[in-house]
Formats: sequence, C-alpha cells, structure tokens
Amino acid sequence: MASPEHPQAPAPELLAPAPWSGAPDSPRITAVRTFLCAPQGCPYVIVRVETDQPGLHGLGCASDPQRPLAIRSVLDDYLGPLLIGRDTADIEDIHRLLLNSAYWRGGSIAQNALAAVDVALWDIKGKVAGLPLHALLGGRTREFAAAYTHVDGRDPDEVAERVAAAVTRGYRHVRVQTAVPGSDTYGAGPADPVEAERRQPRTGTWDSLSYLRHVPAALNAVRERVGPDVELLHDVHERLTPAEALTLVREVEPARLFFLEDVLAPEDAAHFPRLRAAGTVPLAVGELYHDTAQYLPLLRERAIDFARIRVPTLGGLTPTRKLVAVCELFGVRIAPHGPGDVSPVGMAANVALDISSPAFGVQEAARFTDATLEVFPGARVPERGGLRPSERPGLGVDFDERAAARYPVTEPLRHDRWALLRAVDGSVARP
Repeated sequence: MASPEHPQAPAPELLAPAPWSGAPDSPRITAVRTFLCAPQGCPYVIVRVETDQPGLHGLGCASDPQRPLAIRSVLDDYLGPLLIGRDTADIEDIHRLLLNSAYWRGGSIAQNALAAVDVALWDIKGKVAGLPLHALLGGRTREFAAAYTHVDGRDPDEVAERVAAAVTRGYRHVRVQTAVPGSDTYGAGPADPVEAERRQPRTGTWDSLSYLRHVPAALNAVRERVGPDVELLHDVHERLTPAEALTLVREVEPARLFFLEDVLAPEDAAHFPRLRAAGTVPLAVGELYHDTAQYLPLLRERAIDFARIRVPTLGGLTPTRKLVAVCELFGVRIAPHGPGDVSPVGMAANVALDISSPAFGVQEAARFTDATLEVFPGARVPERGGLRPSERPGLGVDFDERAAARYPVTEPLRHDRWALLRAVDGSVARP
C-alpha cells in the first residue's frame, strides 16, 4: 500500500530564480506536498502548494491512474524542490520553467505533474484576488455547464430505459454504451466505480467484427425508442482501424448522435478528414492527447467537432486555456474529460473553463462516491443535468487530508490491469 503522503526531497537553494524580484508582499512557495488516495476506487494524486502566508495554499490534480507513483516522484523529487521560494504569481514563467526542466518534454507523467502545480497556482491566484477561478479566465459566458452522464445495458431496451431514467434526473445529454455478445466492450459493465475496480483484471477479448455487427443497429434502435429530445453520445474508445471507423460512421447516421468519441486512436488521427467526408456524425477526440499541438492539424482541417480536453494530461490550465481559445476560433467545441479518475480538484478546473469559454459544448460528469465527497468538500456535482461553478475564491474545492488517509491506493499494478485487453487472436488490443 502506498502512503497517502510522500515526503518531499529536501529543498536545495533556489535553482531557477526569476531575474526579477517580484512584489515584496507576494506569496512565496514554501512546500509542494503530494498525496495519494483512492476514495473513488482509482488512484488520485493530489498536490498542495503551500506558501509563506498563513492558511494560503493551492490544490492541483495530477491523476493518471495507471502511473501515480511515477508522477509523485516527478513532483517530490524534481518539480517541488525547484519551486521553493518562487513567487506564486508568476504562473506563465513557472510553467515554462517546469516544462523545459526535464529537457525531453511531454508525456502523460510529466504533463500531469506539471498540471498539478499549474492548477494549484491558479487556485492561489484566485484566493489572493478573492475571485472564483472562472472570473480570472474572463468571467461567465453561461449560467451552468451542461453535463452528460453514462448509461449502458445488455440490449437496446435496457439502454433506452436507463436513458429515460437519466432524462428524468434532468440530463439532456447521455452517453450510451451497449454490451456486445462475445466481446469485452468498453463502457458496458458495473455502474458502481468501486465494483468495477474489484472486477479487474479483464478476462474477455475484443472482437471488432462483432462490435460492428451489433453496435450500429443497437444505437439506431435506442434512438427509435427514446425519441428526438435527448442528445445521445457513444464512445468507441480508440479500438477500430481507420477502415472499420469509416464503416461505423456511415452506419450510425440514423442514431443522430451528439458526438461519436475516440473512433480512432491518436496514432491514426491523420485519418479524421476521411471520416469527416464519410458522413455527418459529429466527431470527438482528445482525451489521450498530452500536447496541445496534437489538436492543431485536426482544427486546421476542421476534421473534428469536439475537443475532448483533459486538463491534467495537457499540463494544466495555462496551456489548456490557450487551446480552448483556438478551438473557439476554428468553430470547434470543447467537451472536457471528466470520468471518475479526474478528481474533484480537476473537475473544478474543468468547470471554470466551461463557464468562461464560448467554445464550451458539454462536460462529462462522473458520479462521485460518498467517500470522494467526504475527501473533497465543495466538489462540483451535477444538478438537473448541469454543473454550476463555485463562487468561492479559487477552485472552491478543499482537500481533507485525514479523510484521504482512510482510502489508500492499491498496489502499483492493480489499476494498470484495466487496460490489459487482447483481441480474439490473442494480440494486444487498445483499451
């Protein structure tokens, strides 16, 4: 079992001071502390940036559930000591400094570590200003962020019944996944995230032929049953080849989806213009991208409709808010990634972007467990299908260190097994 907090390496002398002195009364970083906990079932890496002003600190989310120990090491052994004594107001300079510090830039591990520090500094900036984070990003462009929930089922009738129940709870956007006979299909499993965690590792196999034979007909049938007044979404989870993706795009037209997500893996992103030309189904992608530049060819070609941004993996709010502005210029909407493995700290950063950007489309909304809500007072939860921002200064979310200690993470490879999927011929399949 990993401990909830990992001791930080001794701080050396300030290694990279800014060439300017800064305001004499500006908060200075005194510690960067990391915490591991799993109240949601999956590992969270939470960062607290502490300052020399009593009670003033910022929170960040570095949660990559497959590599939490590596991310913690980057923070504790490298980034944290580099920041001692820095002025918390210099967010852009600190972001660039940390981005360059490893020389070889990018990747989920480095970007998640960087993101946690970055978001924590924005949290501090909001607290110093006495403003909620969305106010620092330009202020409100909407009252609330429309959210989507997840449902699945064994057949179209069960899926449609659960869609109707979600609509009754106030949702206008519902992601629908359906079981596929004889195939391990993403998103069709236990609704309880803790129960899903217990059922690892996977024992089924992926069969793309069965998926393509079954899923388009099921999605079209669900649309017939629920009618036109609810937006339906579906996640392929990057498992198809470009040729298979073309078939799917053509065959799900009658379902009139709000978007079709991750129909291709990042490695196959150059094929998105072909999918765009093949039909009118809105396309969404991006949760696996760790560099904002990965979106640029897709935006330039107008090959996608929704950018599935994940603030932790992109390196925090500093680069992500710039990407969101570019999306607005190209007419692409954002649909931030918000499953259970994005902590309430990360979700609060999402909502700040959602509320402040004209490019907002829809927000994925996890159902946080009671344990998670205990650990993170002030967590944003959907109300009648929407997420409202906190009006407290900064992120508006707290972290209860003592409560977190009651929910330790499992051994390092436990959650990694979630992605260990194989095809019917025994070859490794995308998760």
